[in-house]
Amino acid sequence: MTKRTGVSTRPPKPCSAEVRDRAGRLVADQQSVCDTKWAAIRSIAEKIGGSLETLRLWVRRTERDAGPRPGVTTNERARLTVLERKNRELQRGNESVRTASALFAAAELDRDTT
Repeated sequence: MTKRTGVSTRPPKPCSAEVRDRAGRLVADQQSVCDTKWAAIRSIAEKIGGSLETLRLWVRRTERDAGPRPGVTTNERARLTVLERKNRELQRGNESVRTASALFAAAELDRDTT
């Protein structure tokens, strides 16, 4: 923390998936007691000492992974990331093969056939 502003200059440590999932479940349990989901998020955020927005995003992720909220689940997103990486590697490999093929074809044309 800086002396002047009292704000930390270091990024916060990332929380584990277990902590995020547990916070999402706590909000779901608290929602039966509170009037709204936002009130439940506020209640749990105060108890765990976290940011309201961060907890809201964790709740959304938990809902997507559980099924009630539409969207790409965490596992699907990880799978897509791996597939996109493989696709980029294959495209680079194909480009290398095309370039080599063009070079060999040009060399064959330039070769003296006499």
